[in-house]
Amino acid sequence: MAIDFTFPPEVEAVRQKFRDFMQQVVAPAEKDLHIDRGDPESRRQILSTIFDLRQKAQQGGLWLPHMPREFGGLGYGPTAVAAISAESARTSFGPFAINCQAPDEGNMHTLLHFGTDEQKERFLRPLCEGRARSCFAMTEPEVAGSDPTLIQTRAVRHGDEWLINGHKWFISGAKGANFAILIACTDPEADPPQARNSAFIVETPSEGWEIVRDVETMSGGHNHCEIRINDLRVPHRNILGGVGNGHRLGQVRLGPARLAHCMRWLGQIETALEMMVDRSTKRFAHGSLLSDKQGIQWKISESMMELYAAKLMVLHAAYLIESGADFRVPVSICKHHVANTLWRTVDRAIQVHGALGYSKDTPLANMLLAARWSRFADGADEVHMMRIATSTIDAWRGEGSLAGPMGRLPL
Repeated sequence: MAIDFTFPPEVEAVRQKFRDFMQQVVAPAEKDLHIDRGDPESRRQILSTIFDLRQKAQQGGLWLPHMPREFGGLGYGPTAVAAISAESARTSFGPFAINCQAPDEGNMHTLLHFGTDEQKERFLRPLCEGRARSCFAMTEPEVAGSDPTLIQTRAVRHGDEWLINGHKWFISGAKGANFAILIACTDPEADPPQARNSAFIVETPSEGWEIVRDVETMSGGHNHCEIRINDLRVPHRNILGGVGNGHRLGQVRLGPARLAHCMRWLGQIETALEMMVDRSTKRFAHGSLLSDKQGIQWKISESMMELYAAKLMVLHAAYLIESGADFRVPVSICKHHVANTLWRTVDRAIQVHGALGYSKDTPLANMLLAARWSRFADGADEVHMMRIATSTIDAWRGEGSLAGPMGRLPL
């Protein structure tokens, strides 16, 4: 029988190793931290804790699971990384401890696949070694972020340099980044429109690169910055992936990056569900435990069914990426389903916890605030639904089959 829903022994051993590290090392280290990103002392403690955890991860052979050994990584494929990411996301700083956090993770893959040898040594290797941080600058406030062909930031070539002007926002990790991968329009008349944009590696800080503010969100400030770009000069050698390939590079980057988000969300969903079940089996009201009441059982069963489907989707999409198959539609399906499962499950867990869940005495309140972002980050729900629908219709018209959009499952 070719279908096997267990990990190979070596992957299961890796998953358990990372799980133990998160439970025994990371969780205790972050438990007593006072997390207030606006407080300099709190930030100092957080950075010190992450630095210490990174040393322990390196010493324990847990560093950089997603990158090849030539860059100091462990060389694991997408399926193993899915298991690792789900385990690491059960903690706040787990992904940072193993140097597998967004947006650096996606930028590492982008540089690995599109960078020149010189770019890999100058920018990728410091990222992999934990000596640098990066950001990915594509989203703009003036145009819809879900349509990169509308990008207004302009880059004009002058000899061996490009002069860039524009406006970006929600650029995660911009403060403290050593460089940015910036998407700008280099040919507004290009046909097709997907050839309008190019990607530039911008060393920061640079003259003309101004961080205006950390955009305050409903869950506070998290280094999602607004940036003004005024007469920024970038050498031509810092073009990433060739002129006119910015859209292609972005899509290649965002596909696996979307799945990486889903991998981490699985850990949060399962944590919320575990908390929901645990609370229901200990809270007594109106003559019985909450776990005995049908209304609570429905919340648990709905969450379990959705999580079960989410795990299967993520594993199948990771398998498609690892196999070199077309993963675009399955990843869109994952992105929509897992994001919404995260939102619904955390909300149900809060309901079961009552006032306690609404307080900051459990992680659920902050989890819900962060979960709302998941439904439009890396593509809004509606855009993914549109892509799923159009791909399904095109497959039916072209092949008379719906197998393609489902990753050609054998059922």
